Amino acid sequence: MGSSFGKIFRLTTWGESHGPALGVVVEGTPAGILLSDADVQLQLDRRRVGQSKVTSPRGEKDRAEILSGVFEGITTGAPISMITYNRDVDSSKYENLRDVFRPGHADYTYWAKYGHRDHRGGGRSSARETWGRVAAGAIARKILDSVGVEIYGFTREIGGIVMETFDRDEIERNLVRCADPVAAAAMTEAILAVKETHDSLGGVVEVRATNVPPGLGEPTFDRLDALIAQAMLSIPATKGVEIGEGFAAARSHGSENNDWFYAENGRVRTRSNRAGGSLGGISSGEDIIVRVAIKPTSSVAREQETVDLNLEPRTILVEGRHDPSVVPRAVPVAERADDAGRAVVRHRAAAQRKRCRDPLCDGPARHARQSQMGRHPREGAGRHTGLGGEIVERGADRRQGRPEIRRDIGGPEPGLVPHPVQPERGPAGRAATIDADPR
Repeated sequence: MGSSFGKIFRLTTWGESHGPALGVVVEGTPAGILLSDADVQLQLDRRRVGQSKVTSPRGEKDRAEILSGVFEGITTGAPISMITYNRDVDSSKYENLRDVFRPGHADYTYWAKYGHRDHRGGGRSSARETWGRVAAGAIARKILDSVGVEIYGFTREIGGIVMETFDRDEIERNLVRCADPVAAAAMTEAILAVKETHDSLGGVVEVRATNVPPGLGEPTFDRLDALIAQAMLSIPATKGVEIGEGFAAARSHGSENNDWFYAENGRVRTRSNRAGGSLGGISSGEDIIVRVAIKPTSSVAREQETVDLNLEPRTILVEGRHDPSVVPRAVPVAERADDAGRAVVRHRAAAQRKRCRDPLCDGPARHARQSQMGRHPREGAGRHTGLGGEIVERGADRRQGRPEIRRDIGGPEPGLVPHPVQPERGPAGRAATIDADPR
C-alpha cells in the first residue's frame, strides 16, 4: 500500500478513521527550523471536523503531538513523528455495512485488492487520513516560508455556484472559504439546503503559490506540475486537476493560449499566466495556479442499491456523521499537499546543487538564468538574474582565478553563489550583446 510521498523530503502517513490514532513521519526536514506543536495545530484546526454547520458534527480536536525530530523547539534533522488520538469514534453506525459495498466508496476496490478491509468509516480510505498530510504540510510550509514562497487556497465553486470576484481577505471570513462574499453566501445556503434533503455537493478548490523561483522541476517524469498533480489526486474525493488554464486551453487557439515574454528589472516575466507558472514541467517564476475537482460526499442518508460480499443484491442506507460538502475542509488539505509537493521539488534542487562539483553551481535553475536577458552592455562583463531575482555581475577576480560574483539583492538562499554567465558569441566569434529592454 502506497502511504509515502516524496524522496528527499518524504512523508509517510498511517492510521485509520476509527482506529486508536493517526500519525505521520516526515523525513528530510533540515535542522535548525523553529517548529512547535502550535505551528502544526494552526493548520490542523482549519481542517478539522465540527467547526460549523456545513461540516460533519464529529467532535475530534485533532491535537497534534510531536514525538521526535524536534529538540527545544528546533528541528534536529532527524525524522519528525507526529500523532493524534481519535477521541470521538462511533463505529456502531457501520456495523450493518460490514458485508456490503457502499456506492461511491472504496469498499469494493479495497476488498477486491486486499481480500480484507476495515468497514468502520472506510478505514484507511477515509478522508480522516489527511490529518497526516496537513501536519506534514505545516512543516513544508515552514521550509517554503524561509525562502519567501507563499501558498494559499480558496473555494472556487460549490454545486455549480462559481465565484465572480476575488478578495483574499474574505477567504477565512466565511464558512466555505470563498474569496467572493456574495458567492460564499449562496454556497452556504446551497449546502444547508442539500443537507436537509440528505444529499451532498461537490466543487472546485483553487491553490496559488507566489514568489516561486524559476527552475524548479525535474523533466521528464518528475515535472513540477506532475508532482503537484500526484499530490492533489491522492487526496480522497478528488476527481480532476488542472494547472493554469487547464482544460480551457484545449478549447483555445495557440495564439490565444501563449503567454508573451518581456523583461522587467532583470527578470523574464510573462504578460499573462495561462500556463499557471509551469512550462515544460519547470517553474517559470510566475504564480503557480492549481485547481482541484472535488466530488460530492459519497455518504448520503438515502437508500441505494448495492451488493454484498456474496454478490447478492442489497439496499442500504448510509447513516453516521458526514459532511454535506467536503469542499471547505479540502482547502487546507490541498494547500498543504501543494506545500509538500513544492518542498519535495525544492529539496531535489538543493540535492543537485550538492552533487555538482563546481562550487559556483546552483543546480538546475542556472540554465534558466543563463538564458535570461539583462546582460551588462560592457564587453568582458556580464549581468544576469539569480534564483531569487537578485542581480549578479561578473568581473575580474585575479585572487581566485575566476569571475567575481556580487549579489546586489538577497535571494532566497544567501549561502548559494550563482553560476557565472559567459558572453555569447556572434557569427565572427565576437562577444554578442543582448538588449534587456524589449522596446
